[in-house]
Amino acid sequence: MTSSDAELLVDRNPLPSDLDSRLREHLTFLIEVDQLKTVLRASPLAAADRRENDAEHSWHLALMVMVLAEYADEPIDVGHTIKLVVVHDLVEIYAGDTPIYDTELGKSQQEREEAAADRLFGILPGDSGRTLRALWDEFEARQTPEARFAKAMDRLQPLLLNWMAKGGTWRTPGVTANDVRSRKAVIGEGSTALYDAAMHLINEGERRGWAQS
Repeated sequence: MTSSDAELLVDRNPLPSDLDSRLREHLTFLIEVDQLKTVLRASPLAAADRRENDAEHSWHLALMVMVLAEYADEPIDVGHTIKLVVVHDLVEIYAGDTPIYDTELGKSQQEREEAAADRLFGILPGDSGRTLRALWDEFEARQTPEARFAKAMDRLQPLLLNWMAKGGTWRTPGVTANDVRSRKAVIGEGSTALYDAAMHLINEGERRGWAQS
């Protein structure tokens, strides 16, 4: 199924046909990604008794990039890094969220997300679609300082929420503190200081009984 024959949100109330065609494609995409607000993640909110959604997660990462950029091990372009974290989870509109400790679902994650990226970014005009797809690919590859720091934020943010929840997803049956440490090791690719802080929080959470030893 391609973006041209798949049902889109805009089909429920089509945009006027006399709009500029390129603009219609951009607006169609922006309407479609409103679905990001409905994709629930496993992480609990710190401020309310519910799970966060992907749009909230992406906003939080963008703010974290701005606030924590000084802790990056390599100089980063903050604006570009913000673009990476804003785009990185858009594919979950079609692929769904893959909880970090769900190893079975994780086996198909790359395939599902690649297909979702093809479909979603294909809604845009060619040049715009390629630009956003390149950002998504860059985040996934983690070959640039910006992508490494963006990924570090992606792993640090739920750690903070789980800390506030006195364990949160750390309490997933079968998950140990060492599993949490392993999943958070990627933070060290972007920031030694933030990795050290993350390990300190996990160690303390284990000491308090929030994660299984």
